[in-house]
Amino acid sequence: MADGLVIFDCDGVLVDSEIVSARVLAAMAPDLGLAFKEAEALAFLRGRKVASWVAELEARAGRSFAETFIPAFRRRAAEAFERELRAVPRVEDALDRLAGPFCTASSAPLEKIRQTLGLTGLLPRFEGRIYSAYEVGHWKPDPGLFLHAADDMDFSPRDCIVIEDSLVGVQAGVAAGMTVLAFAPGDTAPLLADAGASPFSCMTQLPDLLARWRSGTVLPVPQAAHPLAVAV
Repeated sequence: MADGLVIFDCDGVLVDSEIVSARVLAAMAPDLGLAFKEAEALAFLRGRKVASWVAELEARAGRSFAETFIPAFRRRAAEAFERELRAVPRVEDALDRLAGPFCTASSAPLEKIRQTLGLTGLLPRFEGRIYSAYEVGHWKPDPGLFLHAADDMDFSPRDCIVIEDSLVGVQAGVAAGMTVLAFAPGDTAPLLADAGASPFSCMTQLPDLLARWRSGTVLPVPQAAHPLAVAV
């Protein structure tokens, strides 16, 4: 696996954007007749297509929202990113130590991916290797986005490893026939392990995990009961 492809999710893996989006959703929820704590909002939207979680919110509220809701959410989130967004802690160090080809594949629109990578200084590292579900027409947990990224970069799925933080992302990677590492700094490790990923808790662990994968140490289908990494 010396020349295998590393496919990074973006939100929550490269950039710490999901918590910012969760704060925006929690702030907008009362106007919809709903209530979210930030942690609840984060779990609700993590890794999901905006239209999907909005449809679920509408079902909870028992009504359709104004057509302006999604644009308003995107605008407020983009403004919050300008003020608050940071790269995931230690991800730049991990990228500096990364050997071999890598890319990012996200369920977000291309404009948002480029904005968040640009704000955090990561865009030059991924220029020309950014894949958006909106361009491909497949959203996680559908494996189509990851399969497209692999094909475009001339790799077989079995020679790819996905770095994800969401359940739908892990499901997409597993369905694509790829090895999956789950970045789980909080309490999501058991859930993601059960879905077929090997969890780790800090980006300082990632280079060594990838080196083990490239050497053939990591099994193609990790066992949920035996995650690769422990908390540090």
